[in-house]
Parts: sequence; structure tokens; C-alpha cells
Amino acid sequence: MRRPDSQRLGGTMCGSFLRRPASFGLLASLAACAPAQPESSQPVPSTPPPPVGIVQAARHPVTSSYEFMGRVEATDRVDLVARVNAFLEKQFFTEGTEVKSGDLLYLIEQPPYQADLAAKQAAVAQAQAQLTNADTQLQRAQELLKSQTGSVARRDDALTAQLSAAAQLKAAQAAERQSEINLGYTEIRAPIGGRISRSSVTIGNVVGPISGNLAKIVSQDPMYVTFPVPTRTAVDLRNRYAAKGGFNAVAVKIRLPDGRMYGQTGALNFADVSIGQDTDSLTLRGSIPNPVLPGAQLGGTSVRELADGEFVTVVLEAAQPVEQLTLPREAVLSDQRGDFVYVVGADNKVEWRAVKVGQSTAETAVISDGLKEGERVVLEGVQRVKPGIEVAPAAADTTSPTVNTSPASRS
Repeated sequence: MRRPDSQRLGGTMCGSFLRRPASFGLLASLAACAPAQPESSQPVPSTPPPPVGIVQAARHPVTSSYEFMGRVEATDRVDLVARVNAFLEKQFFTEGTEVKSGDLLYLIEQPPYQADLAAKQAAVAQAQAQLTNADTQLQRAQELLKSQTGSVARRDDALTAQLSAAAQLKAAQAAERQSEINLGYTEIRAPIGGRISRSSVTIGNVVGPISGNLAKIVSQDPMYVTFPVPTRTAVDLRNRYAAKGGFNAVAVKIRLPDGRMYGQTGALNFADVSIGQDTDSLTLRGSIPNPVLPGAQLGGTSVRELADGEFVTVVLEAAQPVEQLTLPREAVLSDQRGDFVYVVGADNKVEWRAVKVGQSTAETAVISDGLKEGERVVLEGVQRVKPGIEVAPAAADTTSPTVNTSPASRS
């Protein structure tokens, strides 16, 4: 009986191959002659959902704030000038120290003005004597007219002389008063309390109204802080706080040039009446306390934190916090499309969600649109997720801050 060709050929070929020397590839021949084995169907292991740490969007009291660049200004500022011409004789203050209202600061040469006052006082006495004599003459003329021994003309002359003497007395008294004022100008006193600058004129020089400023005094407590606000932001502030008390609904704080927050809180007290044409901004002003620093002395005078003309950062804060929807700042990501978060749904599947971020800090992001309270947002393991995949959510550890907030660093 004839075998099938396949068996015959197979046996012949395998037999011939087996009879070939090993140099022809014995192992390859054996592999070719081995009967084919059917493929075994092995089960593919399933990949478990990646674990992620989540947080819930929740409402918390948030204090809204705005920051602007501003300058500290003294509430009162006075330039000291000489009102009369004479030699500057004495200086009674130490430059850079604080003076009180009414303190004597300079003394200008007084003898010329004292002599002038004495002369004016003598002129007043003379005019008073003339008026007394005119009164006597008028009284005598009136008595003679009543007894019909005098004339009306004599009475009228006496009355005219009396009125002239009274006018001369008033003129002399006015001149005396002017001399008293000029003598008073020889003593230059502090019109306000504050810190006094260095003196621009030394003792022995002739000073007067045209000699310029002798020194300057700036008040110390409280201080003003003025700052420009862009018109758009000013409108937002007005809409936000006008119905909540206006100026009283906002607190003024200051960040000092070294980055520290100033320990005192102030209040707004003025908004300019017009918008700056060059800057399109509205100037606001606040008043803030500037007490003496305890135990601090510099050059014999007390030290205060704020100085006139100082450049600071002004922080406007709402007086009362407002409940707003918040997330940890690290949970909010950004790309060319804007801010977004990964939301984990009820089926534990991830959804890409665009959000609108309001005023935020380095730790907390205020979500003004795009999320609802209670929704679950991925905070840890962001690099493991993509839209549509299923994850294994667990509560994220929010007690330790994330050093690097880029998505690739969160696990």
C-alpha cells in the first residue's frame, strides 16, 4: 500500500537530514522535523487601576485681597521760613529728632524789632493823649452851646478834632500791633508735632522771607499711604464693597520693602475725584498708625517703622471673609488652553475639566467656575492619569506641602 506523499516525503526528507553531518546544522534540522504543536491560549493578566490621591472641592472662608504699589506720606508737612529780615541768632533743636507743637526752634535777632515796638507804643500813648484833649474840648464846646455862650461852629470844630484824634489813635494801635507781630516772628516755633529735618541755614546768617526754607517738619503718627489703582480694578472694588460699607469694608495692610508684613492695620479714607489721564488709574489713600518701636533709639530719637516717602506694597483686604469654593493650589494645572483639573466621577473614571481660578494664594486656589462643591479632584498621582481611565481614588495627604508643583512631580 502506498503511503501518502506527505508521509513519504516527510520521512525521506527527515531521514536524509538526519543522515547529514552536524556541520549542516543538526539542531536546525531537528527543529524542522519536530511535529508542530498547537498554540496554547494563556490568559492576559489585567492591569489594576492606578492609585491616586484626591481632595474634595469645599467651601472655606476666604479673605479677598488686592495688592498695589504705593508710597507712605506724612499727614502733615511744614516748611519753616523766616517772616522777618534779621540775623539768625540761635537754634534750639537737634536735627532729625521729633519736636512738639509750640516748641521754640529758632531765634532771630530781636533788638531792632523791640525798638520798633517801643516807638509804636509811644505813638499810641501820644495819640491817646490827643484824643483825651479832643474829648475835653468837645465836652466844653457842648456845655457852652447849651448855656448859649458858645457857637455851633465851635462845637462842630471840637467834634471834628475829637474824631480825628480817635482815628489817629486807632492807626497808632494798628502800627503797634504790627510791630508786636514782627517781634513775634523773631521766634520760630513748631506749628505741628513731628520729626524735623536738618537745618539749611547756620547761625549768624541773615534770613528773611526770600532766604528759603530753614528746615522741614513731617508728622509721624498716623501716616498716609497713597497708591494708584487701575480703573478696571477700581470699578471691581466699588461693585464688591460699595454695598458692604464702602471704605469700612476694606482693611489696609502694608508689606515693607524687606518683605515683612507691617504689624498695624489701617483704613481707606479718600478716593481721588478724577481718573489719571496718563495712567488710567484712580488714586486711593489710606491712613495707618505709625507708633514708636518699643526700646528702639536712633540718634537720641525714637524709631518708627514707617517713614515719609517710603516705597511699600499696599494690600487691600476685605474686612470680613467670604465663603468660596477652594482647592489646594497644587491640584490646579495649566496648559496652553488655560487652568484645568482632573475630576474623578462616581464610576472612578477621570474627566478633564477646565476651571476658572479667582484670587488665590500659594496654598489655596479659589475656583470661581468649573467645579461644584463636593466633586473629587486628583491631587496626587497626576502623571498616572488621563481622561477616561479608571483610577483607584484615596484621600490625599494635604498636611505636607508639595515642593515642586509641576504635574510630573506629583505621585
